[in-house]
Amino acid sequence: MRSLIVLALALAQAPAPVSVTKIASPERALRFEATVPAPLDDVWTAFTTQEGLATWLWRDVRVDLRPGGDWVVLFPGGKTGGGTIVSFAPKRRITMAAMAPEQFPEVRAQRTTAVFEFEAVTPDSTKVTLTQTGWKQGREWDEAYEYLATGNATLLQQLHRRFVSGPLPWPKPQG
Repeated sequence: MRSLIVLALALAQAPAPVSVTKIASPERALRFEATVPAPLDDVWTAFTTQEGLATWLWRDVRVDLRPGGDWVVLFPGGKTGGGTIVSFAPKRRITMAAMAPEQFPEVRAQRTTAVFEFEAVTPDSTKVTLTQTGWKQGREWDEAYEYLATGNATLLQQLHRRFVSGPLPWPKPQG
C-alpha cells in the first residue's frame, strides 16, 4: 500500500501536459489531450496489449483487442475499471463502452462512450485524445462527470509518465 501512495505522490508532483475540456453543448462531453513522447507504434502497443497496459495502468489488466473484447483493469479489493471495446481502427482509434467507478452504479450500468484517438505528431511523439460522451442528467451523472474529469486526466498522465520514466513500478501482490 505504501508503494501505491509513493507512486500517487510522484504522479501528482510531475503532471504531464494533459488538457481537459468540459463541453456543455451540443452534447455534454469530456475531452482530454496529451502528447506522449513516443512513436505511435509504441503508444498503440502500450494501450492495446496486456503486456503494454501493465506498464502504465496497473499490474493486473485484461485486453482482448476486438469488438466485444475487454479493456479492463483489476484493482485490489475486487474493483474494476475500463470497459468493453466497441470498435477500433488499428493505430488510429479505439471506441469503448466505458465503466464508471463502482461508486456511480447507475452510470456504471448504463456506461458512457469513450473514444481514444491516436495521431503521430512527429516520429517520436503521439497525440492521444480521449472524448467521453453519453452523459445523462441527474446528480449521480453530474458527480461521475466531475470525478472522471480528474480521473481520466490522471489516466493519460500515467501513460505519458510511462514513456518519460519507463514502466511504472507496481507493488508486488500480497499473499
